[in-house]
Amino acid sequence: MTTPAALRRKSAELAGALPPLLADAERLAAMVLLGEHGRRHAGMGDEFWQYRVAVDGDEARQIDWRRSARSDVHFIRQKEWQAAQSVLLWVDQSASMQFTSAKDLAPKGERARVLAMATAVLLVRGGERVGLTSSANPPRSGQGQLLRMAMELTGADTAEDFGAPEVHGMRPNTRAVFISDFMGDFAAVKLALTDAADRGVKGALLQVLDPQEEAFPFDGRTIFESMAGTMRHETLKAGDLRDRYLQRLEERKAALADLAHATGWQYSCHHTNDAPRVALTWLYHALERRH
Repeated sequence: MTTPAALRRKSAELAGALPPLLADAERLAAMVLLGEHGRRHAGMGDEFWQYRVAVDGDEARQIDWRRSARSDVHFIRQKEWQAAQSVLLWVDQSASMQFTSAKDLAPKGERARVLAMATAVLLVRGGERVGLTSSANPPRSGQGQLLRMAMELTGADTAEDFGAPEVHGMRPNTRAVFISDFMGDFAAVKLALTDAADRGVKGALLQVLDPQEEAFPFDGRTIFESMAGTMRHETLKAGDLRDRYLQRLEERKAALADLAHATGWQYSCHHTNDAPRVALTWLYHALERRH
């Protein structure tokens, strides 16, 4: 028979084993003010939400005859959406995401993982199922799933310079989140979003950049090398590259925004020197279910 002391000891062991990533995500999620819990949406739940005027195609059994008797039109009694849905997250774990320009700034990959996990925490609290596109495990709800996701994201960096979104396992009419610096092959991102859109998957693109990548503060002799060491460029006049680089960066951001708009997704850019709760709030609202 398990004693209370043994249960407390086991609980302490489990708490001590909580991945730092999940602990950071829990703290970040706690900072976000979500307003009234469980915003109401029309759907297939049991609780009354609102009336709407009946239109052609509505079935007679949907009509609320008592409410309709007080008017010259028929009314449908809509109910609140309560069925859990799945949200899949892809976090870029490539070498480029390991970059940071200062010791007091989080690497892009670390910020991306915390934002992804904090988003998952908020979604699970809202009754949703969550999962990773890179995982063989299906989306689930509950603290156990959050723990599995945190473990899978921890220490899963790859040696490739840039990552590409994964869409396998996405079922029709679910939602998704892609978090990356999106500095790699744009064609791969376009293919992933087009594939997702063809399946009826909607979601959010969050581009994470280091402030140095926006400012390009380089001048004189400079050696540029990719994080994986596969690309290297040396110049004596780095300042001459600034305008062209900044133009290319703006073109990439505009292309991402246009692609998101065309596929029914949403796009935002977040910098690692900005407050993470701002990006988390944006992600949460971008994933709100709309009927």
